[in-house]
Amino acid sequence: MNNKKMKGVLAAAAAILSLHMGTIYAAESVPASLDADTLEYDMRTGEATATGYVLLTRGDSHVTGNRATYNSKTQAATVEGNVIAVYQGTRLTCDYLMSDGQEHMMATGNVHGTRDDKTFSGEQVDYFPQQNDYIVIDRGGQLTSGDDTFTADRIYGWLKDEHYIGEGNAHVVSPSRAMEAGGDQMDYYGKEQGKAVITGNAWAVQENNTMRSNRMTIYLADDGSAKVQ
Repeated sequence: MNNKKMKGVLAAAAAILSLHMGTIYAAESVPASLDADTLEYDMRTGEATATGYVLLTRGDSHVTGNRATYNSKTQAATVEGNVIAVYQGTRLTCDYLMSDGQEHMMATGNVHGTRDDKTFSGEQVDYFPQQNDYIVIDRGGQLTSGDDTFTADRIYGWLKDEHYIGEGNAHVVSPSRAMEAGGDQMDYYGKEQGKAVITGNAWAVQENNTMRSNRMTIYLADDGSAKVQ
């Protein structure tokens, strides 16, 4: 493989693995490699295509799939077919994974991610690393943390801030707090004193107590209790 071809291949590995790095060039000095049954690289267009069993590796991170593409001119990259991406304890599986450079990554088709005791899932997950790790889960999404489960028709928020918003049939279940709540929209804040602000047909059930309001705020204490206001 000539140097230009290798450069395109390694850039593809870096672009795809950046899904969990926050920036495309976060670890330029870390060696990268690509293995595939077949590989084509067009130096005129900058397009590289790998098919068969594709394995992209960089440091302790790797992505596998049935087919991968990368364009060295546009920095657009894709991996499709039984995609598995692993980076620093985060594991993502999906049918299709795309990066259009540093600004936007998208996973579609049976998306499921795990890290420590947290998970997220949905049919499509969009990630914007340059916007404070902004994430959008369209067409029905689910987030879990410990034994808490948060679902809505659409979920978006900022991973670094632990601030998430659910729109449409927003619903949270917290067995450890013996609490369940829902409404048209839920605004969840995880840092400092955690709280959930529910608006539109808001309701909450804790143990044998039921509350309803157009707007409701639930404060989540560190000791596992919940206070409704």
